[in-house]
Amino acid sequence: MKKILLLTPFAAFALSACFSFGAKPPAQLMRLTPASTLSAENSVRTGAAGQAVTVFVPSVPQELATLRVPVRSGATQVAYLKDAQWVEMPNALFARVLSETIASTTGRMVLDARQAVFDPGTRLTGQLQSFGVDGDTMEAVAVFDAALARGEDKVETRRFEARVPVGTASSATVGPALNQAANQIAADVAKWIGN
Repeated sequence: MKKILLLTPFAAFALSACFSFGAKPPAQLMRLTPASTLSAENSVRTGAAGQAVTVFVPSVPQELATLRVPVRSGATQVAYLKDAQWVEMPNALFARVLSETIASTTGRMVLDARQAVFDPGTRLTGQLQSFGVDGDTMEAVAVFDAALARGEDKVETRRFEARVPVGTASSATVGPALNQAANQIAADVAKWIGN
């Protein structure tokens, strides 16, 4: 007859301490916050068909498909900033900054991809090409290749770039600098879309 070994709760806890299921997250996580926001009093929007703006989460290259912050050096080297981590994927955070900025500065209704079934109107998508630190110039760099479909017969593309100096490569300096860069691009995109 085979013996069955039962672990006591203490033994199970001691055994679990031997294994790690991922790196320990930093004490603080980073997020993006829009510089321009809608107030509750001004948040009601209505419009005719085709007047909404639908913002889709931009795609990212593999180096940005992570919660970590890339630091580029030279033409081909990438490392990740120690103790710096986003609260969620940076392209999703960036899309929310775009949405809030467009809504608060253009007066247009802004929908996300799940709401596009109502009336997608003007559609904004693209690729977030860069969202990290240039270690050679010590700048936070954001590059967004936007694609805008106005109706069914017109598509426009445009590259937006923002660079913000950082004194040192740390989460305390890089987080606010990337937030500033994201907001600068969002404001430029909102102007491009117009009223």
